[in-house]
Amino acid sequence: MRVVRVREFGTPEVLRVEEMPEPEPGAGQVVVAVETAGVGYGDVIVRSGGYPFPLPYVPGLEVGGQVVAVGPGTDRSLLGRRVVATTVGNTGGYGERALAPAAWTFPVPNELALPVALAVFQAGAVASGMLTAMRVRDGETVLITAAAGRIGSLLVQLAKAAGATVIGAAGADKAAAVEDFGADHAVDYGAGDWPDRVRALSGGGVDVVLDAIGGEIGAQALEAAADGRGRFGIYGFASGTWLPLDAQVLARRGLTVAGPLGAVFAKPDAEQRDDAERALAAAADGRLRPRIHATYPLDRAADAHAEIERRRSVGAVLLAVPA
Repeated sequence: MRVVRVREFGTPEVLRVEEMPEPEPGAGQVVVAVETAGVGYGDVIVRSGGYPFPLPYVPGLEVGGQVVAVGPGTDRSLLGRRVVATTVGNTGGYGERALAPAAWTFPVPNELALPVALAVFQAGAVASGMLTAMRVRDGETVLITAAAGRIGSLLVQLAKAAGATVIGAAGADKAAAVEDFGADHAVDYGAGDWPDRVRALSGGGVDVVLDAIGGEIGAQALEAAADGRGRFGIYGFASGTWLPLDAQVLARRGLTVAGPLGAVFAKPDAEQRDDAERALAAAADGRLRPRIHATYPLDRAADAHAEIERRRSVGAVLLAVPA
């Protein structure tokens, strides 16, 4: 079967199509004939060498397709089902066949297109879990950076549904998309005074910040948190550097800092699966609207990574795998 393999860290060009044997499912595992695979910023960070990972490897932690084989002791009713799944070891999704734990394989509602299901089941679960971890309440004001991204766009929708006033920060060219996702205000984080605008829009500072960027933009987002009550959630470093924190400043301003993504992944497996199922149900009935920015064929995985690195994407980037 064809896969995209990484043998060395570097630019998107290190993503190369190769042949390898089809996977054999073990106990509690299934093989998915992949129709579509997710491409996330985490894939970009690992491929570029920003996170330790053994070489060589096949990227891809989310796939959608049909179950074509099940391992010993695995529910045989999954055979032939249209599913979305996370891959074994968070690798192997960029290929024609992928190995997935049966426990993390989710049948797709009939009314939901497979690419839409893939774009929402994990990202929606993570977004919902992070809002819970940050204790977002009705009437609060929430600032979301990278608000046009795959997770950011779902955070906007879910925070609005929770009754919050939402300020979405993104590049100037994505402001319309951020507002389309439901944000009350969209701000350009390329403007030097954008934290002042956020504080003005929120009457002195926001109650909650969810930041996926880190670096200078993350530091500016911290400025926009309300003194005495602001809660700052860090869940990524798309800038390439983590947000630098000064304990003295945090103590003086009375801010709380949390890692909501870690809190989500620390939840019991059953709760995480419930979150994924709820995200699929919300997409099926229209309460969550993931946007698919672009879909690339498997042999153009490098182009998909380059699109994300250039920060051009609005919503999810996917790979299509021909039958």
